[in-house]
Amino acid sequence: MCTAATYKTKDHYFGRNLDYEYSFNETVTVCPRKKALPLKYLPEMKTHYAMIGMAYVVNDFPLYYDATNEKGLSIAGLNFPGNAYYRKPDPEKRYNIATYEFIPWLLGICGSVREVREILKDTVLTDDAFSPELQPSTLHWLIADRNEAVVFEQTEKGGFIFDDPVGVMTNSPTFDYQLLHLQDYMGASAGLPENRLIPGMEMKPYSRGMGGFGIPGDLSSASRFVKCAFTKTNSLSGDSESESISQFFKILGSVEQQRGCCVLGTDDKGDSVCEYTIYSSCCNTDRGIYYYTTYENSQITGVDMHREDLESDSLISYELVKGQQIRMMN
Repeated sequence: MCTAATYKTKDHYFGRNLDYEYSFNETVTVCPRKKALPLKYLPEMKTHYAMIGMAYVVNDFPLYYDATNEKGLSIAGLNFPGNAYYRKPDPEKRYNIATYEFIPWLLGICGSVREVREILKDTVLTDDAFSPELQPSTLHWLIADRNEAVVFEQTEKGGFIFDDPVGVMTNSPTFDYQLLHLQDYMGASAGLPENRLIPGMEMKPYSRGMGGFGIPGDLSSASRFVKCAFTKTNSLSGDSESESISQFFKILGSVEQQRGCCVLGTDDKGDSVCEYTIYSSCCNTDRGIYYYTTYENSQITGVDMHREDLESDSLISYELVKGQQIRMMN
């Protein structure tokens, strides 16, 4: 399961936690403008917007988990179990898109959420697999630019575009429920609470932070949505790059998963199989700089898309720095 969010200071930021039980050896991957991208039912994309993000590269195709293009449009795919539903190609739809193509296709042709809205009205996600070994993942998507954010979900009832006023997304249930669930916590705040329980009786907070009493702290997707929305919308930071990305990683850190706290079962050796935050990302969407940390390495590492040859026809990938980086002071 995962959490994705947006954040804005002077620049706009987009990123996510990838929570899973194992890694696919993903890399930070730049897809230049002239890298040809074959599509299942549409003509090959011979030219497109350049993009950067985290991808599992297979047969020279970037299977993006999350990415941002040179126009500042960003997309992240998050697990959507029990709800995602894919179809056979629909001849009445203009765009039949396999899920593994979805991120590079949209980022390749769209420069804003406004453009995405129009295209998705005539789009259906098909049930095609990338390969026999890589079947379609059950996903929904957070799509954002610096002006707005939406969530796209395709269920048995069809495709839906939801406005996302908090700029946060997690997993199942459906996004309309997540927004409704926020109303259960309308009384929470970042300030000190007021006595509304017994009018006239003197009551004083005995601890700082009691205004947020009741905000959930478990690892379920519904609880992470509330916690991340509360943290993000109350966050304050300076607008420098350092202050902004530091604060964004703190927001994601409020809902990160530690190995051992979400046990899925045991493996053949009898060892616990645990979901944990494999990586966290933060992309400055205005400048095309992709930052990340990994579970083992809390140092922030960055890759600048605009330091690459964006007119190239080849993918550029950077292996993740996974070992802990410690700066000794003596």
